[in-house]
Amino acid sequence: MTDAPLPDATQPAEPAEAAPTKPRPRRVLLLSVFFGLAVFAYIFDQLTKLWVTANMTEGERIPVLPPLLHWYYIRNSGAAFSIGENVTWVFTIIMTAVAVAILLQLRKLGSLWWALALGLLLGGALGNLTDRLFREPSFAMGHVVDFIQLPNFAIFNIADSAVVSSVVIICLLTLRGISLDGSHLTKDTVKHDS
Repeated sequence: MTDAPLPDATQPAEPAEAAPTKPRPRRVLLLSVFFGLAVFAYIFDQLTKLWVTANMTEGERIPVLPPLLHWYYIRNSGAAFSIGENVTWVFTIIMTAVAVAILLQLRKLGSLWWALALGLLLGGALGNLTDRLFREPSFAMGHVVDFIQLPNFAIFNIADSAVVSSVVIICLLTLRGISLDGSHLTKDTVKHDS
């Protein structure tokens, strides 16, 4: 049996090889929720709009649960309640900026609820952005397909529902003091930051 030489204490130890970094399971979960909801909202929105445009004529109204719910096919060049009908291109720019801003925030994402909210927001924004880019009358000036009608309310679509749902969740998270990274804002944090 031979004795292995002892390491010389005066010589610096060889650096250990850095282990390859693996994505943390929580991070994978958050990104999966975010992208999964974004894709779901986007595809659901586009499939329903495809169904409406293939099976209904513009202006047609179909009772679903009268008097509460009707399908009413319109094409909207403006925003909610037909605001800004003459500046369709502005909404295209805004939706593009929102989508980019959401993607830039992903590195800070640390909350499951924020992942849910931002996923819905991105899916909804991209759903209506697709209409703005590729529907008539022209590129970046397209009219959004709306078809869900409730009494005394604007006619909307699935993308709009996803956006509104995400805004509600974001407001609740903000009121509860939950930041994007999942930490809780306290009164001391707010005082220190200001």
